[in-house]
Amino acid sequence: MKTFDDMIAECLEQGVQELMPWDLSEWLEEATRKSPILLDIREPYEYQQFHLENSINVPRGILESACEYGYEETVPEMACSRERDIVLICRSGKRSVLAAYTLHQMGFHNTISLKTGVKGWNDFDQPMINNEGAEVDLDEVDAILTEKPTPAQLGVKI
Repeated sequence: MKTFDDMIAECLEQGVQELMPWDLSEWLEEATRKSPILLDIREPYEYQQFHLENSINVPRGILESACEYGYEETVPEMACSRERDIVLICRSGKRSVLAAYTLHQMGFHNTISLKTGVKGWNDFDQPMINNEGAEVDLDEVDAILTEKPTPAQLGVKI
């Protein structure tokens, strides 16, 4: 039986590339290189709280159908972007590794996972916005990202 971390390690062994937050920040500032698609694969409630500016939200659960035409979940920007650079973003940089691997299998050959996810982006003191486009206080983001799981999330009966 494989664990979550085993699956991530396998994807990395298969060639999934990772990018550190400071490297992404530099990339986004470069005028000579076309900006990548910033694809946040967290759940909508996570994305609504805070996300990188100019990112789009396609939750991991609908990723495959969102990236192809003919589905209710199709996101045209993704379906026509197999040759674009795509940076996958999640909370910690783990789900994004799995998503980058999946997209690569679907013919997206310029995928890269943001190592450490939004947590690392926040630790690097990079700005994030909420759904209204307002900048979110980084201390608030840090508080949300360091919340402990509830007993229900841990499967403890109360």
